[in-house]
Amino acid sequence: MAEDVFQTTFLQVHLKSDLFEQGRKFRPWLYTIATNQAIDAQRRNRRHRRLSLDQSHSAEEDSGSLMEVIATRESGPHQYAENREWAEWVREAVTTLPDPLQNAVKLVYFRGMKYGDAAKVLSVPVGTIKSRLHSAIGRLGQSWREVHAGH
Repeated sequence: MAEDVFQTTFLQVHLKSDLFEQGRKFRPWLYTIATNQAIDAQRRNRRHRRLSLDQSHSAEEDSGSLMEVIATRESGPHQYAENREWAEWVREAVTTLPDPLQNAVKLVYFRGMKYGDAAKVLSVPVGTIKSRLHSAIGRLGQSWREVHAGH
């Protein structure tokens, strides 16, 4: 799977090379593409792994394994749908952040990197990662309040 992600990453770099802005650092742009390709590959792989002995094998029914259905019922379908909507909102909201903030969020929160590792990838000091994350969280919080002010 890693080799596939590696290949699709450089295919995307080639296909989207006209979108690369001169003067930007290449490494963060490359890492963003690689991160997105890895996330997509994990999603595809997760769909394939869901097929298990305790799962309905009907082509029309994609309910997941028995344990997933039980867990979903325990929290309720409304809570499950709300959690999915929240996760989707966060992912979309992160894409509206400026690239430096977006890259920091993706590396630390989505990929689970430590601050020091993210700092190395982005070629910035650890303090910069921390301040970018602080700024990103502030902006996301403000955006959330604006969207849900009338609710």
